[in-house]
Amino acid sequence: MSQKRNTPAPKVKPNSQNLKWRVMAYLIGGWLMAAGPTLVTPALAQSQSNQQMSYSELLAQIEARKVKRVIIDPDKQVAKVQLADANQYENVVLLERNPELLQKIREVNTTNSREQIQLEFQSSGDYKGAVGLVANLLLIGFLIGGLVMLLRRSSQVGNQAMNFGKSRARFSMEAKTGVMFDDVAGIEEAKEELQEVVTFLKKPERFTALGAKIPKGVLLVGAPGTGKTLLAKAIAGEAGVPFFSISGSEFVEMFVGVGASRVRDLFKKAKENAPCIIFIDEIDAVGRQRGAGIGGGNDEREQTLNQLLTEMDGFEGNSGIIIVAATNRPDVLDMALLRPGRFDRQVVVDLPTYNGRLGILRVHARNKKLSDEVSLEAIARRTPGFSGADLANMLNEAAILTARRRKDAITQSEVEDAIDRVSIGLSLNPLLDSKKKRLIAYHEVGHALLMTVLKNSDPLNKVTIIPRSGGIGGFAQQIPNEDMVDSGLRTRAWIVDLITIALGGRAAEQEVFGDAEVTMGASSDLQMVSKLAREMVTRFGMSELGPLALEIPNNEVFLGRDWMPRSEYSEDVATKIDRHVRTIALECYEKARQIIRENRPLLDRLVDLLLERETVDGEEFRQIVSQYVALPEKHLVK
Repeated sequence: MSQKRNTPAPKVKPNSQNLKWRVMAYLIGGWLMAAGPTLVTPALAQSQSNQQMSYSELLAQIEARKVKRVIIDPDKQVAKVQLADANQYENVVLLERNPELLQKIREVNTTNSREQIQLEFQSSGDYKGAVGLVANLLLIGFLIGGLVMLLRRSSQVGNQAMNFGKSRARFSMEAKTGVMFDDVAGIEEAKEELQEVVTFLKKPERFTALGAKIPKGVLLVGAPGTGKTLLAKAIAGEAGVPFFSISGSEFVEMFVGVGASRVRDLFKKAKENAPCIIFIDEIDAVGRQRGAGIGGGNDEREQTLNQLLTEMDGFEGNSGIIIVAATNRPDVLDMALLRPGRFDRQVVVDLPTYNGRLGILRVHARNKKLSDEVSLEAIARRTPGFSGADLANMLNEAAILTARRRKDAITQSEVEDAIDRVSIGLSLNPLLDSKKKRLIAYHEVGHALLMTVLKNSDPLNKVTIIPRSGGIGGFAQQIPNEDMVDSGLRTRAWIVDLITIALGGRAAEQEVFGDAEVTMGASSDLQMVSKLAREMVTRFGMSELGPLALEIPNNEVFLGRDWMPRSEYSEDVATKIDRHVRTIALECYEKARQIIRENRPLLDRLVDLLLERETVDGEEFRQIVSQYVALPEKHLVK
């Protein structure tokens, strides 16, 4: 009993990692300690006596002078009674107050001096006090444990507050990205320029002997998916020097001064590990033009940019630190960030050419199981304008389709479907025979026929009336001219034929069904016509107005541009622009209607074939057309 009373309160260590489990164990142990005597005592009492006597029987036995001994336990309100003719005791449950019991015993003892009743009081122990003490100790321990947890949490918050201005850059002494220059294909010019940076870090004496200085910064510029971040991983894998990587958005916080503090901390760590590389992805998040937008820019972002400019090329030099940054919006970057001394080189990571696409396909086809009929050269010719990410996604979609169709290897059919899925959309269930299906067939054949007969258009790849996601009822697909896509040079004749092809669907609807049955299906075609015709007049100088650039694109007001786009011409010139745009569109539309009107039997035959098969290949389409009209030289069936 004394050991239970002196049990100390459980000690809670603030630095223990299993604090919650310790407190729980103490609670359970204390409960068992408190409940232990209560659970044991009835068993002991029952082992001492199995007989019971009522309180009234006890009084009757006392009056009859048959009781020899009475032992009262005031804590449990129980009496043990030994009769005169028995050796064992019987238990009697007493009332809360028992004055008549004591009075009866007193009367018997005073009247009968020879056979007196022995009366004893024996306490079995004050368990209520022990339970109360243990409960109080547990409560105190629980409160102490809660306070310790609160203190630990507040200390962690305090540590986070102290580290709020620390850099969040990922750091590795020798970056093991798993990517080398051999794993990067399609951008050989960019690889060559970055290879010099890696060589400078590995063997600087080769350049310093001639007086050359290490470049301070390299800016990777290119469209999304062209491989800018992949190039940075390859630099990290090849260089074998300390490598810091961070995103531009991780500098800027809602609290003023945090971004600048993180920039200082990043360059401090970089100086301690020089020579090293710092890679900042999406630098346009922090490097936008200062004072941009309505009412100025974000003060916190501008302070961060100012600190970045100072660290890159300020009063103190950063010898041995190369900053590699990536962005797809170089037009919004601050001019002070782009100058030599900060970013000495701007490496353009452009869309891959045919040879580049072929190299990318070979890299991503290493772990793909392709059938013998699949030609990577044919896929590279079919995908001009695809970025490296698009090609990787296309091959992955082809593998998914192959697994869904339960084939052992990827075939050309899966590759073709994957190209359509990436470039156009997911195919849906074919339409049922109806007027809508016939109308869509005439619309798409109108496009396909003009693609085949016009002299300067790109050749037809296929035409289909299988609907696609996004509300596309069907499409006629061309094979883009490789030279035009890679060089970006498009002739006036090519643009005029493209406008005529875009109007071929509406022209077929009007010639076959009449003005009342013309549908809204040509809405996207008309938007493209308006855009191309206006660019011909206002940007490319391909109209009677002469070689003038009357409109400048990208006048975003929130990027430091003008509040309202300024007009570089008078209202009279604006009227002439609208008239010339309309003239180009109407001339192309009349040309499309004339071609369709002159080839109406051919149009009907092609529509019947398309309704029957739902998809017609470009080669078969040209064979049928060649039976009716003479095809241009580049569209001749080989």
